[in-house]
This record gives sequence, structure tokens and C-alpha cells, in this order.
Amino acid sequence: MSPSFIFDPPSDEEIELSEHESDSESDQEQPESPSPSQSQSESELESEEDEVIEPRVSKKKTQSPWDFTKYSESVAEEHARRSTTSVNDKISAVRQRSAPVVALPDSDEDSASDSEPDKQEDYRPEEEDEEEGNAGDTKSFFAPSDGASFSADSFLQLNLSRPLLRACEALGYAKPTPIQAACVPLALTGRDICGSAITGSGKTAAFALPTLERLLFRPKRVYAIRVLILTPTRELAAQVHSMIEKLAQFTDIRSCLIVGGLSTKVQEAALRSMPDIVVATPGRMIDHLRNSMSVDLDDLAVLILDEADRLLELGFSAEIQELVRVCPRKRQTMLFSATMTEEVDDLIKLSLSKPLRLSADPSAKRPASLTEEVVRIRRMREVNQEAVLLAMCTKTFTSKVIIFSGTKQAAHRLRIIFGLSGLKAAELHGNLTQAQRLEALEQFRKQQVDFLVATDVAARGLDIIGVQTVINFACPRDLTSYVHRVGRTARAGRAGSAVTFVTDNDRSLLKSIAKRAGSKLKSRIVAEQSILKWSQVIEQMEDQISEVLQEEREEMILRKAEMEATKAENMIAHRDEIFSRPKRTWFVTEKEKKLSAKAAKASMDKENGSSQKMVSAQEAEDLKLKEKRKREREKNMPRKKRRKLEAAREMLEDEEQDDKPKGKGTDKNEKGGMTLADLAYRRAKAVKAVKRALDSGKIVKKPQKKSNKSNPRKTSSSRTEEMRELFQTDMKDKKPKQRGSGLGKKPNKSFKSKSRYKRK
Repeated sequence: MSPSFIFDPPSDEEIELSEHESDSESDQEQPESPSPSQSQSESELESEEDEVIEPRVSKKKTQSPWDFTKYSESVAEEHARRSTTSVNDKISAVRQRSAPVVALPDSDEDSASDSEPDKQEDYRPEEEDEEEGNAGDTKSFFAPSDGASFSADSFLQLNLSRPLLRACEALGYAKPTPIQAACVPLALTGRDICGSAITGSGKTAAFALPTLERLLFRPKRVYAIRVLILTPTRELAAQVHSMIEKLAQFTDIRSCLIVGGLSTKVQEAALRSMPDIVVATPGRMIDHLRNSMSVDLDDLAVLILDEADRLLELGFSAEIQELVRVCPRKRQTMLFSATMTEEVDDLIKLSLSKPLRLSADPSAKRPASLTEEVVRIRRMREVNQEAVLLAMCTKTFTSKVIIFSGTKQAAHRLRIIFGLSGLKAAELHGNLTQAQRLEALEQFRKQQVDFLVATDVAARGLDIIGVQTVINFACPRDLTSYVHRVGRTARAGRAGSAVTFVTDNDRSLLKSIAKRAGSKLKSRIVAEQSILKWSQVIEQMEDQISEVLQEEREEMILRKAEMEATKAENMIAHRDEIFSRPKRTWFVTEKEKKLSAKAAKASMDKENGSSQKMVSAQEAEDLKLKEKRKREREKNMPRKKRRKLEAAREMLEDEEQDDKPKGKGTDKNEKGGMTLADLAYRRAKAVKAVKRALDSGKIVKKPQKKSNKSNPRKTSSSRTEEMRELFQTDMKDKKPKQRGSGLGKKPNKSFKSKSRYKRK
């Protein structure tokens, strides 16, 4: 079986079926067609420049390409199975039990405080921004793409089959985007493609449509996995799979989703049925290739890497290289991303052969309809950052808002604060189950909640129609992640705004954002009265927040105990069956993943260290103040604690000096020139070690020495007496050690007597 496609004409049955269905649908839709006046009014309301996706003329609603709830069980069923409660239930119970919080800021007062216009400052970049993705490209490696055209009037010009055209019509796609117009004809020829375009430009359909067109001419009697699509996150994989199913709804092409968090047995059964398209995350796909029977990629014809730069971050590069090695060499490879890095260029040279570099809208670095704002948070007001966010979300940005936080714990805290404040919000981060993550996306998509608090999991590729505002509560680490976060709004020509909270430590990123946005970057100043009111409300909420978190900890402990109990029962009941199974192997273990992630973060911190040192004038003053406070605290400490601290510092200094000249005879020389405080510290440490040995039962001889150690220390008051007693007790404690080592007079006698007795 060759990995490439054998192009056969489509069967006549499919063509007749599609024509018959289209005729029947057209007959049914004729009486429902609107009047010409209505169609004219609709066309006048929608501008051709901003709208890329146009609705159908008929009253029939267009289908949504995204559906997240079908991939897992509902959250209510999951809570019932685990005997747990949701966060909303906990918040409502806490609000009923506890005393009511002070009334929230009134709308009249808020309007009065906001009557003053916001102060806006224009940032002007000194130099023009250059395209990061195409800066380091080598023209000799990429094939010339002179014949590529980035414009097409309709999907009919792209030479697509009738089932795909019908699916595009059902989804409401009328005119292809520039990346689609350039990619689809070239991908149909089997060329390797490296595509980059701004966020929201339709990259998913750009690689899905030519892949489905090729699959229509596959040998249908031979079942095989022919297309593999890799994505960095589970939610993006579910979105791509949903999009492919909608585009292939009028064909017989089958696809499956392989991600973590879902049942492995169901996924194994789906892979054994040999679907045509597999949408997966790298880790779970490698797991199935290593541990699932009769699953391989020998007949793979197309490999697609979506969001390639994210796939190569934080330990993904080894998994991607392993999957590229497993795939056959004679294949078509397509790589897509909104931003390109040096690692992506290295992957292109490894996996692609004479690729075409398609860069749609290279001059448009930001959407024209995007409004970018910055909220400066000074060092003294970092504590009130949550109050600033709530003041903005209750007055200015009230619906369809995505809030990006830095950590999972911060996202969960914001979710609780929003719930206690009466705001409808959902959360999306790695601490949730897969059902909860998909449920949060579905609630936000259906506008059941107004706010989605998320980490960088939601920053890549997610296309949620209608997002009006993106708030970066935690400033992103670099410009690339900022571009992807902001790309969740102002998609496909729609308007949107992005607000970023910038502290004093984020000046370098502020400069790059200002350089990218130009004169369109604005500064927002929130009213002081609303910030003060919300800070007081949050202070009163702290007890309720701690109650909710405590209930969640108790549920987690109970759930872990139940899991351990069920695991033990299964081991007792099904021990033979469990041990008869083949042992699962892992390409990368959890420890190795954590180590690689730590190494990547450390390298990033080293790279960013130079920029932090340039800005750390105030930090140096803070460190000086901290050192002064420490010295003042040490002055007020008692003598014993002060001596211990001094001895510990001297020990650390000696160890740092000893690490540099590493020799064999250094230890003996150090003992001769040891300081008095260092010697006392070591002797006290030896006494503690003897105590531990006596308590554990390793040393049984002479238990009376405990009174000799403890009593004189309690009675001694002066420093000289303490030091003498320390040395006396340490010399006494040294005798049992000399017996074991064979040194001194007494141990030698006992050794001789034992040896003579044995010889006799």
C-alpha cells in the first residue's frame, strides 16, 4: 500500500445524491425566500470591507462550525458521578450562609465618577516595525511562489467539488480569504506549504478544504489513516475536528479526535476503525502509537501542523520530531501559524521538501478594526489590580470579554470573585477536567456567561464569534503571546478592543506593543472612586473566598481517598487480569516533562534577565530596604539565635569558597584553621545527630549522657561558660564515634580483646 493517493473519479451515486438533495432543498426553500426590499436592507447594513463571511439570502440559519459539548459528558453528569458540586453551587451556598457584603457601587455614583473623560496618551514608535516571521528566511530553501494569487471572488474559482461547495454555503462562507485563495489551489497539487497569516484569517479552512478535496478521490475500499492534523491544545483540536466534520457533512469522509482527558478505550476503537482524518495532540498520539495495537501511520499522505510555533514550546519539540520520524517520507506537509520563530524554521528544514512560503497580508501586522489600550499600574497600586478589573468590567466592558490571567490559581480566584460579585463568568485552565473546559467554552459561545477567565490555553486558534474585548489581566511574557491573545477579538473584519494591564516591570513589552500599534495605542485611566469601592468589597469577600477554597480542598481530599479505595478494590478483584496486560511505555515521562519545562523557563528567564537588570533601579532600593530591616530584626534577636545565624552565614561563605578549588586534602587543612563559631556550629550539629540516633534506636549505649548534655546548658548564662560546656559535651560525644572508627585507647583495647578471643 503506497502512502500517496490513487486518484479515482468519485462515484455517480454521490453526485446523484448530492444533486437530488440540493434540488429538494431548493424546492423547500423557495416559499421562504425574503422579499427584495429585505435583502437590500440586509446588504446595506453589512459592509463589504469588514465582513468576510456573509449570511445566506434565505431565512434559513447558517450552521455554526463549532460544537464543543458533543465530545464529552456534561458537567452535571460528571459532578453526579463524582458526588461533587460545582463552583456556582458553592458560591451561592456561601452567599446565603455569610452576612451580606456592603452594597456594590451604585450606577449613579459610577456614572458621576466616569463623567470625566479618560486621559489618553499617544505612543509613537521611533522605528518602523519589521516582520518577525520573514526576517530570517532563506530564499534558496523555499521554492518561488510567483504564481500564487491571494484573491478569489468565490469558492467556485478554487476548483472544489460540489459537496464541499455545498458545505461552505451551509456554513455561510461566500468569499475565500486571502490565505484560502492562495493555499487551496497549491495544496491540491500536493506541494508542501508553510503558511502564515494574521489571526482570524481562516487558516483552518485553508488546509481543511484541499485535504477533503483530495480525500474525495481516495481508494474507498482500502481503509487507512491518510491525514494527521496536530494541534498544541485540546480545545483547538476539538475546534478543528468540529470544523472538518461540518465541511465534510455531505461526504463519506470519516474523522476522529485523539486528545488527552477523554477515554483512551474509545479512542483506540476509533483508531482501529481506520478513519481518514485524525486530529490529535502530540502526546496522546504518541501514546496510542506506542501502546495501542494495530495503530500505525504507514499509509499517511498528509501531515498538517497547526500553530507550529506553539507546538515547539515547552518540551513539544521532541514529540513533534518523533511523529515526523514515524510518518512516511513521501507525504505532503503543511505548516500554519500566525507567527514564525527560529525553531519553526528548523522544523521546516527537517520536515518539508521545497516548500512554498505563503504569507497573506504581510504588511497588516494588526487588524485595522482593533482598538488597543493600556492601563498603567504603578508599584504602589498592584494590590488593587483586581479592583481595577472589576471597575472596568462593571462599567465599560460588560459582555463578551475574555480575561487572560498568568496562573491557574489566579484564574480560579478571579472566577470566584466574579461569582460573588454577581457577574456571570466561566473559567478555562489546566486544573479543570476536559468536560468542564469544553462546557466553559460552550457557555461562552452561547453567551450564557459574559466573562471567560482563562490562561494561555485559550490564546491559540480559538475562534469564538462575537468576542468584543480581550483583557490581559496578567501581562504576556513576550510580543508573540500578546499577538495571539489579542487575536481572539477583531476577527474576520469585526471590531474589537484589547486592554493590557502593564506594571513597572513590563516596560520592555510596552515599548514593543507601542512600536507595533503606532499612534493608535491609547492609555486608559480608571476612576479612583470606583477602584476604592471595589477594593473595599474585595476585602470583605476574603472570608467567603477562603470558604469556597476550603470546600474545594475537602472535596479533593475525599475524591482522592475514594480513588485510592476503588483502586485497591480493583487490584484485589482483578489482579490477574491487570498483571496480564502489557506494560505501558511512555515516550516522555511526567518527570522529564517537568524538567524540560523548568529548563525552558530558566532559559527564558536568562534571556529576559538583561532587560530586567536595565529596569531594576527601584528593585535595588527595595533590596537595600529589606537588608536594613533584616539587620534591625537581628539586633533585637537573642544572643543564641544571632550566633546561629552568623555561624550559618560563615558556613555558606566557606562552602562557596571551597567549591572553587576542588582538591583531595582540603578537608584536613580546613579543620586546622576553623573559626570558633564554625566549630561550635558543627559540634551542636553533631549533638543533634546523636540525639536522633538515640531516638531511632541506632545507638543504645550510655543513655545517661542526655542529662549531661541538657542540664548544664539550661543553667549556664554567660558566653564563656556556654562555649566551655559545648566543647566538653562534644568531647564526650566524640568517644562513641572513635570506638566505631578504631581510634583512641579504649576502643583499641576492646578490639584487641575481641580479636584474641576469636583467635583462641
